Amino acid sequence: MKIKTKEFASALIALFATVIVAVVLIQCQVKWLPAVLTALCTFALLFVVALFLIRKYVAYKLKPIYSIVLSRDVRTHEILDELQDKRVENIGEELTAWADTNDREITRLKEAETFRKQYLGNVAHELKTPIFNIQGYISTLLDGGLEDQLINRTYLERAEKSIVRLINIVSDLDTINKLESNMNSLSRETFDVVALAREIADQVEMEADKRNIKIEVKGADNLPSPFWVSANKHYVGQVLVNLVTNSIRYGKEGGKTRLKFRDMLDKILIEVEDNGQGIAKEDQPRIFERFYRADKGRSREQGGTGLGLAIVKHIVEAHGERITVRSEQGVGSTFSFTLKKVPVRELDKQ
Repeated sequence: MKIKTKEFASALIALFATVIVAVVLIQCQVKWLPAVLTALCTFALLFVVALFLIRKYVAYKLKPIYSIVLSRDVRTHEILDELQDKRVENIGEELTAWADTNDREITRLKEAETFRKQYLGNVAHELKTPIFNIQGYISTLLDGGLEDQLINRTYLERAEKSIVRLINIVSDLDTINKLESNMNSLSRETFDVVALAREIADQVEMEADKRNIKIEVKGADNLPSPFWVSANKHYVGQVLVNLVTNSIRYGKEGGKTRLKFRDMLDKILIEVEDNGQGIAKEDQPRIFERFYRADKGRSREQGGTGLGLAIVKHIVEAHGERITVRSEQGVGSTFSFTLKKVPVRELDKQ
């Protein structure tokens, strides 16, 4: 509150009181000169008293309130400005985060689309070759080849091989599809993985003999002790068949394939080792991809579908484990994976 305002208020109060005094004096028939002097004195006295009272009580009380109102008004603007700036900043951060998330999602979708196209292209390519072969053999037979005993038998045998190749591809694709659909619902049982490995070695013995490859199954320190694991026996058997079959196909004639087992406290480490041609370093990160071939020409000659290692990876990961490869060209390859070990005390309970 300014000083002029306080003086003006005091003057109004004093004037009002003076008028009342003058009216009273006139009513009392007091002479005009004493009345005027009395009125002026009353005005001066009341003006001083009113000004004192206003300054001491009214202005003193109102000034802090007025200051607070002003300060709050200024602070309110400051707070509103700060909130506005913060809101703009938050909106900017949210937009940036959304853009980053959107970019990642777009990148993921592009990668998925690229993978889908490559996968469909690979499937079409793998199926096309045996189908065209079968078509060519049958067309030749229909064009007169059936009458030649040597030709018709040869072409029928070749057509049969292509049909077997088709069946293998479809079977492997079906296996991958089942694994992807039921990765978290694999049934498990307790079994001796060393004994299972010996069964697999017996199954592929004839194929190994064709290339004069010896298959060895070794436990810890070469002892034939059992290693009990909790896993899906059927699928683990398929892993071992795929790995051992690959080691025979790409192994060195007259060489060895070793299945080794090590106790890793709560897990059992299984290794399939060969002394074959090995895998180039640039191919090793991709060998578990579907239809990827490190040695493309030779794989088709030997009847591989290009899905064997992809199936192995799916099965191992379905058990919550990982598979790795160590390889050196001209020296050989070692594929390793782990399975959950079953302690002896749990076997006793069973």
